[in-house]
Amino acid sequence: MESSFRKNLRDELDYQDLTIKELAAKTGIAKGALDCYMGKQASIPPATTAVKIAEALGVSVEYLVTGQNPRHEEIIIPSSPRVHAILQILKELNEDGQDILVGIAQVLKTHTAMNVF
Repeated sequence: MESSFRKNLRDELDYQDLTIKELAAKTGIAKGALDCYMGKQASIPPATTAVKIAEALGVSVEYLVTGQNPRHEEIIIPSSPRVHAILQILKELNEDGQDILVGIAQVLKTHTAMNVF
């Protein structure tokens, strides 16, 4: 069974299109040590190392260990019933639906900024 840390680190590197070598340069952690966390035997790094990795990737240590709470994001508190409704709809959509809704919102924002409506 694959280590959660290994899988989550690999997923994040893929997401950010980074290599182990680039992560080593960003963190100051030896590439060989990072290879150990990514290898078949996948050891989990000491807490201080995990913090350096998480900070370099802009994710939480919690995410690297558990796969939950991937980014240091502020919790959005809806400022109005409309914002709350939009967030609720977004939350209920699958990933494709979310992508479509974000695209629609970007088009709407652009048109609104240009006073097209």
